[in-house]
Amino acid sequence: MFGNNYGNERRDNRGNSAPVNEGEEYDVKIEDTGRDGDGITKIEGFVVFVSGAKVGDEVKIRISSARRNFAFAEVVE
Repeated sequence: MFGNNYGNERRDNRGNSAPVNEGEEYDVKIEDTGRDGDGITKIEGFVVFVSGAKVGDEVKIRISSARRNFAFAEVVE
């Protein structure tokens, strides 16, 4: 009732505002380091964690998983 699904229905992704999708590739510069040591970049202001990348690296990445507020990627070059 009134938009509450109380976990009984699976939410769809129509409200997902992520500007990236799984499998897409981007050329990026790593801007920061996450707490687990992953590189961090932003695509259209959207945070992407890049495993194995270091601050200052300019790399091509492939999105491996996209969530509502952030994504994970791997270096492809």
